[in-house]
Amino acid sequence: MSYILGYDPETLREKVNPAQCQERLDEIGEQRSLPALLERVWLLKVLGRADDALVISEQSVRVARMAGTRKDLLRARILHASVQQVRGAYAAAEQELGTCAEEAEGHGWAGIAAFAYQHRGKVHFDEGSLESARHDFKRALFLRQDAGAPDDQLESTLLAIDTVERRRAAESVAS
Repeated sequence: MSYILGYDPETLREKVNPAQCQERLDEIGEQRSLPALLERVWLLKVLGRADDALVISEQSVRVARMAGTRKDLLRARILHASVQQVRGAYAAAEQELGTCAEEAEGHGWAGIAAFAYQHRGKVHFDEGSLESARHDFKRALFLRQDAGAPDDQLESTLLAIDTVERRRAAESVAS
């Protein structure tokens, strides 16, 4: 079940039903499996509880490092970086996402690389680096198309590219 109802066209943040997300968070409780930890991180992040999400994301990275696969570790690191982004630690998030994207591409894991580029594009977007955001979103789109990603992933990337293009156009008109 997807908890994402869409994306805010101004901020690129996920739109969710907070009650549904909180209900799911309550269901997961204190489970410590890696999938449960990752889901808790995401739910806490979209509910605006970034400090709690950071603690759990650090735990998920440790669990993935000890008991997961390399793919699991990359996913946990990408999610951790997305929490850093929400907390305003853009440089740390950007660096981590770049490292993850490069590693995933090096292994031929296009879907994970696209996930990292999509999130790094959001970091650039939040920073106001629209050209860098556009570049990362286009790279994510290419990788997602190459990997045969589902339509909802392609649509979120296309929305991000469109949002960047509209903001760039508005800024060039204003200047």
